[in-house]
Amino acid sequence: MTASRPLSPGEEERLVAAAKAVRTKASAPYSRFHVGAALLAEDGSIHTGCNVESASYGLTVCAERTAVFKAVSEGVRKFRAVAVVTGADSPTPPCGACRQVLWDQCGEIEVLMSTVSGAQERRTLSSLYPHPFEFGGPK
Repeated sequence: MTASRPLSPGEEERLVAAAKAVRTKASAPYSRFHVGAALLAEDGSIHTGCNVESASYGLTVCAERTAVFKAVSEGVRKFRAVAVVTGADSPTPPCGACRQVLWDQCGEIEVLMSTVSGAQERRTLSSLYPHPFEFGGPK
């Protein structure tokens, strides 16, 4: 899978702002680690998600997966980038489960990792997840 066209400065700004805004809606009573994610579709639409924790921690859903599931459930199938915003001191990449779901649904996309204070890092998904699982069976 190959990456699509690079993001314009305006697209990047909108995407990070959307992730930052949705972060305030996170439900993180256990970790207190609020995360917002925004997924940019090929058509220019932005689909957001925040983390939602459960007392049964394995049932927690991360912000990135929330954004992917929302977009896919609305019929969106082509994506260009994802932004992830946290309150950490340095940019935080998606967890392993989110990297796999992002790869499954988005392929090679740009990953913008930002903090609420403005620190930012940009990577490709394949640089964060160089050996994804790919199902080779029937579809």
